[in-house]
Amino acid sequence: MTAPRLSRYLSGIRCFACGVSHNPQLLLSVCTQCGMPLRVDYDLTAVHLTLADLAGRPPTMWRYREVLPLIEGDETSLAEGFTPLLQVETNIWVKDEARNPTGSFKARGMAVAVSMAKHLGAKALTVPSAGNAAGALAAYGARAGLPVTVAMPDDTPKSFFNECRLYGATVHAVAGTIADAGAYLRKHTSGAGFDVSTLREPYRIEGKKTMAYELVEQFRGAVPDVVLYPTGGGTGLIGMWKAFGEMERLGWIRGGRRPRFVSVQAAGCAPVVKAFLEERERTEPWPNPRTTAYGLRVPSPLGGFLCLRALRSSQGTAIAISEEDTARGTQSLAARSGIDVCPEGGAAWAALDRLRTSGFVRPTDTVVVFNTGTGLKYR
Repeated sequence: MTAPRLSRYLSGIRCFACGVSHNPQLLLSVCTQCGMPLRVDYDLTAVHLTLADLAGRPPTMWRYREVLPLIEGDETSLAEGFTPLLQVETNIWVKDEARNPTGSFKARGMAVAVSMAKHLGAKALTVPSAGNAAGALAAYGARAGLPVTVAMPDDTPKSFFNECRLYGATVHAVAGTIADAGAYLRKHTSGAGFDVSTLREPYRIEGKKTMAYELVEQFRGAVPDVVLYPTGGGTGLIGMWKAFGEMERLGWIRGGRRPRFVSVQAAGCAPVVKAFLEERERTEPWPNPRTTAYGLRVPSPLGGFLCLRALRSSQGTAIAISEEDTARGTQSLAARSGIDVCPEGGAAWAALDRLRTSGFVRPTDTVVVFNTGTGLKYR
């Protein structure tokens, strides 16, 4: 059997927690030794890529081909990424991920995860989801010609279920949270497909990290002072933290320059915020999680310890936003910007006001607020 073709720059895969090496030619889940997430590494000394080299490349996340695991032509793509960075106030910008295929940032991670799963021999795919990840997997599974099974909490807006069915996925509605949806899939559909859950395979991070590459390119080599990111499972936050380290080794940024990351969560489900404020190294399961920002309703993030590392190493912070402030933030940002704001993006916008008041965000800071998806699915 011929070994799968991978990027010549991919140097290995190691566990984020214990460092054990894994074979990148295999279809991988979590670390075989400790059960924690895996990290994809590249030989960046061999990568000679500058910002100037990007001119003329297609306006998708695949423009950063050298720091992605697939060679050209092997990707499953719907032209995801390179979303607009829109100025809303002086020094305040919104990265609008609603412009992605299926209307959210989840398209980035699923594009790479599905591409690699198919490339490495998966015959079917499955995921528990709070909504957007299920829609993205259904679409990219259809694109790849792979059957998809998803499970979502039964109170998820109907539009997410309809989207998945439109793409031909098998859909299950489960009482409870995304954790319960995951347990349902493990119990009732074992063997139905390869699980591409958040951080339970190594490649969704690689798609999400391209958001940071785009920020630096869109700011013409500059690094924003503060990045506010709505955090559920945390793959985007972890991926961007990883990407800034890669960009420093590539010579795009210097002197350890990083944005101060802010993890924005819902007051009704804030495991990262609680652990950060209590100076813990790991998150604990959040009891009875409640929020209508469904993407933030992740009570037990597998990568919580990595989110905490990213926040502390960047001198960042974590903040929990009430349902009332989330609703006000969503309306406020949409009305003043014309951006199609989701509740998660509204929570991040509301957090900005709080952080200005506290002094964490200074008047001279360049700030990026992430709108992680379309608000249309919630209405």
